[in-house]
Amino acid sequence: MSDPVSPNTGTLPLVLPRLPYPEDALEPHISAKTIGFHYGKHHQAYADNTNKLVKGTPFENLSLEEIVRKAAGDPENAGLFNNAAQVFNHTFYWQSMKPNGGGEPAGELAEKIKAAFGSFAGFKEEFAKAAATRFGSGWAWLVVERGKLKVTSTPNADTPIAHGQTPIITIDVWEHAYYLDFQNRRTDYIASFLDHLANWDFAEKNFAL
Repeated sequence: MSDPVSPNTGTLPLVLPRLPYPEDALEPHISAKTIGFHYGKHHQAYADNTNKLVKGTPFENLSLEEIVRKAAGDPENAGLFNNAAQVFNHTFYWQSMKPNGGGEPAGELAEKIKAAFGSFAGFKEEFAKAAATRFGSGWAWLVVERGKLKVTSTPNADTPIAHGQTPIITIDVWEHAYYLDFQNRRTDYIASFLDHLANWDFAEKNFAL
């Protein structure tokens, strides 16, 4: 398939970016059935809803990131924020994984992670805790904030780009991301993501931006 489309570019109407791998490429950790529903139904619906909500409004000529930032915190545009932010979050999530991923990053990112968390194991522990303890639906992220790496989590559709942070890698902990494969075993899903799926090449590119 084609290279993943960056969530940081593009104009409306939104066209759902193609997955950077076949739907069965993440098996046995995430099934093709999960990807089919998650990408083909949930992600597609967020893109379709965003296109409907911006039509004929001042948001129509903005990029996806601009829509997210402008709608953030505005009660009148809460629905638009939720859908546009979920388009961004999901596009970022698909790229945060790859077949035969996991392991550890290299280069400057690896050194910065060790400096920020004491060790890569320390980062994994903090990231896994953020993902496991996010009550209800949401996301866990490695981000850069004011030049420093930190782990954070966001509820529902919330996203680091609405808070002046630069996302590096993310995991989706909405139940539809893992329930068909792991049922209520969210911690097992998180471990599979870190050990077998995390795309550190993608993370290193984001860190270098």
